[in-house]
Parts: sequence; structure tokens; C-alpha cells
Amino acid sequence: VSPYITASIVIQLLTIAIPALERWSKDGENGRKKITALTRIITIALALVTAIGYTIYLNSSGMLVEKLVGFTGFFRGMIMVLCYCAGAALVMWMAEKINESGIGNGISMILFANIVAGTYTALTVLWNQAFGTGFNWVGLVCSIVCVLVFTAMIVLIVWMSDAERRIPIQYAKRVVGRKMYGGQNSHLPLKVNMAGVMPIIFANSIVAILPTIASFMPNTGFANFVNKWLGPNTWIYFGVFLVLLVAFAFFYVMISFNPVEVANNIKNNGGAIPGIRSGRPTIEFVKKVLNRVTLVGALLVAIIACFPMLISNVTNYFNPVAGMFAVLSFGGSSLMIVVGVALETVRDLEAQMSLRNYKGFLD
Repeated sequence: VSPYITASIVIQLLTIAIPALERWSKDGENGRKKITALTRIITIALALVTAIGYTIYLNSSGMLVEKLVGFTGFFRGMIMVLCYCAGAALVMWMAEKINESGIGNGISMILFANIVAGTYTALTVLWNQAFGTGFNWVGLVCSIVCVLVFTAMIVLIVWMSDAERRIPIQYAKRVVGRKMYGGQNSHLPLKVNMAGVMPIIFANSIVAILPTIASFMPNTGFANFVNKWLGPNTWIYFGVFLVLLVAFAFFYVMISFNPVEVANNIKNNGGAIPGIRSGRPTIEFVKKVLNRVTLVGALLVAIIACFPMLISNVTNYFNPVAGMFAVLSFGGSSLMIVVGVALETVRDLEAQMSLRNYKGFLD
């Protein structure tokens, strides 16, 4: 899944930075086919690099020898690389088929299924940690706290997904022939979580570079240094991840939302923000509101993504409850993906039912 997601993100960034790709994205079906072909090429290239690195890691750790007894050396590694690349291609094909014939985004549905499939394991870990040696009140209390924390995180994600800051816009009246147009009040919605889970994906990719490289060189000085100071369970890793998450939230909003273009569209349609002059004042006002909304959204995403890591780091220092909150390592990003895909699927079903029967899915 990771090569296809990374390739899609790279294509989105290149579409903004390269004018030729931007023209392809606006060129209808023909342009979309070109972008799809480019995404496939990048996916296979990333899958090849990832497969080679992962094969080197497994080979160095002695985890390959039992399953491929008849193959040694180069042929054994080649089989592993081909299997990983074939798996990435299969996932990409399934995602495209879901996009064509299903409801919702294909790769999001595959991620959703993968995460939900691990729910049983997480619940088993929670039960064993709480009541593995018999009933005890500490385990019961910690289990209830875990359930309440997850419920609160789900409520926060649902609220954050629908929250938006609405900038009022008033359109001037104009007469065309014998009809009068305009004179309406509307609004410009700015979603609190405009970037979604993209900042988490970017931040995870950056902070995981050194630990991934260290895993290819086990039992070396570099690997020991990284595992001690920059490993996933260290406070430095936690702090760097938090800073990168907020920074990437602003970066993603900056490249996906253009206040100048929005202000020009408002002006060209005869609209204006009450109390704000058209032109440069409107641009500055939209930027100011956007920065404030993005900061709130970035902090909320940081709370959701970093809270399980914080709980995991804190509980490691307390032996009576160490491991009780291991289920929270399920991850805020995974929870955001699950809730976001569920909400988006319900909206798609609602739209399909309304389109065919003029009645909502939940009516």
C-alpha cells in the first residue's frame, strides 16, 4: 500500500509544481490517463526500492532462510523482490478497480480494511494485559480508560472532519435585461482539517528515514545511536514528529489553497466580504483567517496523532500499568483514516441514494 500512496502524493505535489502535469490534470480523460500511467510507473519504482531494502533487512536478520531452502544468494533475494513488487502491483490494480466500479476511494478502502482487520489483535492485547493473570481492579480501570479515550478520540475526529470556518460573502445586485441577479448572501467555507491525514503521512515518512536506514545495518554504532536517541519510543522522536506535523499541515494548505485566486474569483463574481475592501485587503483577510484555522486544525491533528505515542512513552515508566495502554499504539493516524473513510463512504452512499431515489440513505 505504501508505494501507491507515496506515488499518489508525489504526483499531487508535482502537479502543483510542474505546469505540464497541471495541464494534464485539466485535460479531461486523456490527461487523467497520462497521470494514471505516470502514477503506476512511480509506484513500481518505489516498490522496487522498498522491496530491495526490506529484503536486505530480512536477510541480515536471518529471517529468510527457512522458507526458501532451495534458493540461495541472488536468486533468493530476487524472488523476494519480485513478490513484493507483485503485491504492490496487485494492490494498485485493486484500488483502481474500486475507483472505477465501487464507492469511495480504492486505496482508502484497502487501508480501512487493513486497519480494521487488526482490531481483534488490539483487543486481544488489551484483554491479556488486563486480565491475563486473573481478574484485577487495576486492569478493569485501565481497560475502561482505554475505551473512553478511544471514544473521545473518535468524537473529536468526527467533529474535526465537519468543522469549518465560514467567511460571509455578499454579492451585489446587477440588472441584465429585465432580470435582476445577485443580491445574495453566501459564505466561503474553510475546513478546520483541510489537510486530512496528509501531514501525518509526511511527518511519519521523514522521521522514519533514519530508523529505517539503521534497520539495514543492525549491530553497528550508527544503529545503536539511532535506536537509543532517535527511535520510535524516544522523546526526541516524539518532539521532531510533532514539529514536522504542524509544519507539513501549513505546507499542504499552502500548496492546495490559493487565497489570491479565491479573492479574484469573489471579485469577478461581484462579491465582497462585508467590511473588507476588494483586492489586497481581501487577500490579507483570507490569509489571516486561513492561518488561524490551519493552526487550530494542525494542533488537533497533533493531539490525535501524538496522544497514543505520549501515553505509550509515559506508561513505560510505570511497571504496574506498563503495557496496559499498548492498544493505544493502534495510532491516531489509523483512527483518523478509519473514521474519515467511514464518514466519506456514508456521504457517497447518501449521494447515490439521493441521485437514484430522491431519498437519503438514512431517511
